[in-house]
Amino acid sequence: MNPYILAILLFGLGLGTTITFASSHWLLAWMGLEINTLAIIPLMAQHHHPRAVEATTKYFLTQATAAAMLLFASTTNAWLSGQWEIQQMSHPLPITMITIALALKVGLAPLHSWLPEVLQGLDLTTGLILSTWQKLAPFALLLQLQPTNTTILIILGLASTLIGGWGGLNQTQLRKILAYSSIAHLGWMILIMQFSPSITLLTLLTYFIMTFSTFLIFKLNQATNINTLATSWAKAPVLTSLAPLALLSLGGLPPLTGFMPKWLILQELTKQDLAPTATMAALSALLSLYFYLRLSYAMTLTMSPNNMTGTSPWRLHSMQNTLPLAISLTATLALLPLTPATMALLTI
Repeated sequence: MNPYILAILLFGLGLGTTITFASSHWLLAWMGLEINTLAIIPLMAQHHHPRAVEATTKYFLTQATAAAMLLFASTTNAWLSGQWEIQQMSHPLPITMITIALALKVGLAPLHSWLPEVLQGLDLTTGLILSTWQKLAPFALLLQLQPTNTTILIILGLASTLIGGWGGLNQTQLRKILAYSSIAHLGWMILIMQFSPSITLLTLLTYFIMTFSTFLIFKLNQATNINTLATSWAKAPVLTSLAPLALLSLGGLPPLTGFMPKWLILQELTKQDLAPTATMAALSALLSLYFYLRLSYAMTLTMSPNNMTGTSPWRLHSMQNTLPLAISLTATLALLPLTPATMALLTI
């Protein structure tokens, strides 16, 4: 892609999210979401592959549906209450409609079925943008919808954690596994959103760091399915030995960073007298942990045939910059002791 066009599209991505962040009016927020969608569509279709075009079309239709629903709900709210302010939402009908529209935008279960299909059709770099940056604007709006319908958020959150766990079990494609992982993590964020927005932001931040390092590991290994992970030892031995720790951190295993948000969320849910919800969420995390463990096993404990072609890549010096990966991987593995400091920063 032409670097000037790429710069304009990336600027559009940043502008759309910033407009939504800064808006207090529903029309302005909707406009920011639309700019965001229109900026990422050429990035998704840049390879001109039929699979990429199909994924782009599915993404466009889904986002257009969600945006239309959001615009309809905000218009309904203006009709019922006479104002367009995001913070002044009071009527339950438009609040519920907007929650569903934003759930469709980010891919929460049971409105999730587009996300694995779309992510599977993209390259890992665009998939990383879709899994991280594109979640920011809808989350900013969801956080501002306080107080909102408690029951619908708990249902969406629990459904996402369960479906994100079950859906990833029978997958062999890494991008689909990462999509179901995204759905499960979004479920945890939605569960805690109404009780503690600061923990939601912490979960979102740690999810971004862990997903960033995981996508970069797969990109460096040029891996798209579980079978190609077996050649990782020959390509990058040091990275391969650290990769299972990053994957288990995504699963939320102590003493890695990924345990921090789950620990705080379960604690807060228990304080809110939602022990059954916390128990179901904790059990659903075991499903996710199983397929992360499966990936770790495939990466480190299985060896591909030891031929000359397979073992030669480690001799070749990679031209890729590994500094972002090193920083994100360190954060993915070692941020748990900084939990009190992180929470203190977010609650300021």
